[in-house]
Amino acid sequence: MKQEIAVVIFFLKGYLKKSHHDSKKIDLFVERLAVALQDKFKGHWYPDNPSKGQAYRCIRINKCHRQDPEIFQACQESGIQYQDLKLPDELTLWVDPGEVCCRYEEFRHFFSLATLSKDEDEKEVAKKVTKALERVTSDYHSVFLLLCCIIHLCPLN
Repeated sequence: MKQEIAVVIFFLKGYLKKSHHDSKKIDLFVERLAVALQDKFKGHWYPDNPSKGQAYRCIRINKCHRQDPEIFQACQESGIQYQDLKLPDELTLWVDPGEVCCRYEEFRHFFSLATLSKDEDEKEVAKKVTKALERVTSDYHSVFLLLCCIIHLCPLN
């Protein structure tokens, strides 16, 4: 569970670093979010059946749920304004044993932030997340996502 939570924190910390420069507050945010997610996932973590409890472990931000409660709590406890994260209007993170997936916007395809094994250390996890984020932000990937959206909106039938 710790590795998967580390992936989520590394991912969200990237948003925070863009707008917030107080490293003490960022460190406290990371610590508080780790505790909040561990508390939430406790009793809902099934390594032998990763899809069990998936909805409960989902971090979801959209028009109906503009703030995730655990992220909001970590912001409050660290003195960071939630809006300083500058998260997208729609974001879904699925935190499952062995994998963390992400989706921007409701009808886009999801992608894996990291697929993990039990023997990986934090540096390996950070490398995997960095590579996934590079794929998301690369020009090729952006064009690919744009094409997928166009095809979805205007099917070639």
